[in-house]
Amino acid sequence: MVKSNVSIIKHIPVFLEYCEVEKGLSQVSTKNYHNFLKLFTNWLKLNDLSDLKPHELSDKHIWDYRLYLSHKKDYKGTCLKKTSQSYYLRSLRALMTYFSDKDITSLPAEKIKLPKLTERDKKIKFLSYSQIEKLLEMPDINRVSGLRDRAIMETLFSTGLRVSESTSLNVKQFNLKDIEKNNENEYELSIAGKGGSVRTIYFSSRCLSWILKYLKTRKDMLPPLFINYRKNDDERDDHRLTSRSIESIVRKYTAMAGLPIDATPHTLRHSYATDLLSHGADLRSVQELLGHKDIGTTQIYTHVTNTQLKNIHRKFHSGSK
Repeated sequence: MVKSNVSIIKHIPVFLEYCEVEKGLSQVSTKNYHNFLKLFTNWLKLNDLSDLKPHELSDKHIWDYRLYLSHKKDYKGTCLKKTSQSYYLRSLRALMTYFSDKDITSLPAEKIKLPKLTERDKKIKFLSYSQIEKLLEMPDINRVSGLRDRAIMETLFSTGLRVSESTSLNVKQFNLKDIEKNNENEYELSIAGKGGSVRTIYFSSRCLSWILKYLKTRKDMLPPLFINYRKNDDERDDHRLTSRSIESIVRKYTAMAGLPIDATPHTLRHSYATDLLSHGADLRSVQELLGHKDIGTTQIYTHVTNTQLKNIHRKFHSGSK
């Protein structure tokens, strides 16, 4: 192991290249690391630690950064949730692991402790089917942007796609003539998801009907399925909507619908999984549909299966009478 004379801040761009090239992470994952580490970079600068070298990072620095995260306010003016704090600390762990892999002396990754999550912290947000229906009815479908927004939300709920996966969809993936010929019956696509793993996703006939209505308004030859009609600096040259844009769209209609939670595209993914389980799907099938590598990740949805088991026990077990 060697002590680097280069500051932690200057190591970060090389670390991001390492993530994409050597580790084979997706551009989305690499960008997430970049965004999470940006806060750590700002914290170092605020505390006159811009020149801090990897081997100089101490337990005390990590403790102070954790305190900073615990008091950090989000866009709503409330303190970051423990789950959000964990994302920032995990990115720092990944940076420490990189130093270790490159034989650069630094604090061991395991020294960076994550906040302990309570059952309340782990509880996921999801919408009931009636709330989903209310949300889907919010866009003004007399406007092309409204049709697009309806198609986006129908797609998120029909397929359980991650928001980054939905932004990657292209028009050419849909055989429009075949869909119309088969009366818009369920349609399936193979997509490369998180970590490059391939899985099949399914579009319901209702979802397809909204996608077709939206596409019939398109006079352009742009490749993305979902495009931005008011291009700004945050969008790509092909007008492809970004994850942030779709998050804004969902939040906008959530507010319009007066729903009790601040829904995001990931809330629709949670709602998709919850709906499947509540209608009898097994956890392994839901794992495959969501593209989770580990069944443990899918087990956050056991709040549904646990409730079902409780009801079955109450209904059928004589000892519960």
